[in-house]
Amino acid sequence: MSAYNITSTHPAVFLLMGIPGLEHLHMWISIPFCSAYTLALFGNCTLIFIIRADAALHEPMYLFLAMLAAIDLVLSSTTLPKMLTIFWFRDQEINFYACLVQMFFLHSFAIMESAMLLAMAFDRYVAICKPLHYTTILTRPLIAKIGMAAVTRAVTLMTPLPFLLQSFHYCRGRVIAHCYCEHMAVVRLACGDTRFNNIYGIAVAMFIVVLDLLFVILSYIFILRAVLQLASQEARYKAFGTCVSHIGAILSFYTPVVISSVMHRVARRAAPHVHILLANFYLLFPPVINPIIYGVKTKQIRERVLGLFLRKEAKGG
Repeated sequence: MSAYNITSTHPAVFLLMGIPGLEHLHMWISIPFCSAYTLALFGNCTLIFIIRADAALHEPMYLFLAMLAAIDLVLSSTTLPKMLTIFWFRDQEINFYACLVQMFFLHSFAIMESAMLLAMAFDRYVAICKPLHYTTILTRPLIAKIGMAAVTRAVTLMTPLPFLLQSFHYCRGRVIAHCYCEHMAVVRLACGDTRFNNIYGIAVAMFIVVLDLLFVILSYIFILRAVLQLASQEARYKAFGTCVSHIGAILSFYTPVVISSVMHRVARRAAPHVHILLANFYLLFPPVINPIIYGVKTKQIRERVLGLFLRKEAKGG
């Protein structure tokens, strides 16, 4: 029988297990998780504040970086607060609709992050391959359109999922073997024909990762070709040096995704907590590492951050 013909009988609440098999270590696990979340909040808020406050940083590259920082803030805040209440207070309950909202935001903002990394690759491509047309191509209206396109794509792809999940009858219990409401973890509790959800979830993930990563790689092929054509070695280092931070951000986002995907296929018999820790790493690592990468490797941001703290120290003294 089709899932659409089943009268929806969902539980009022789901129970999030946290990290199955490591419940006795939840308090200890919370220490690095809480530290990482604090760093993510501080680092991304600092980036947004500095870029917003300094008119010299209102260039396309920094505007895209501010968007990335805002996405990282929402991405980490969607899951970490609830995760910490599970670790600290064993507060495992999450309202059914709150679970769907969390799932929607989680997957939507992960898709937005991928789109923003692609937009930043386009920015580096124009800056290095078409430097004379940089300001005429990457105008404020185009940047706004790119941001809106990233949001629209994510929302359009993820909107069907909550409605599909709401239509199911949940007869396999209400315990989600995860730290947060991940789509497939919720689907496993549903009865009826869930094939569409399974196929749709995999198709969207493959579409986003493969398509975005393909265009990022193509951008860097053109960038590398343009850099190698520069006359002096110093010019080559300088041109490619502007891409180092972005390459670091790409690796911090896509590497955990690829590792997690490979582990699900290669190590299916691995303990559940291995897969869940990898999934958490995928959510935590980019929001923490991106501000560090750009803060350390981007001279303009590094100088503004140092100036901000030096002014505070001077006032305090």
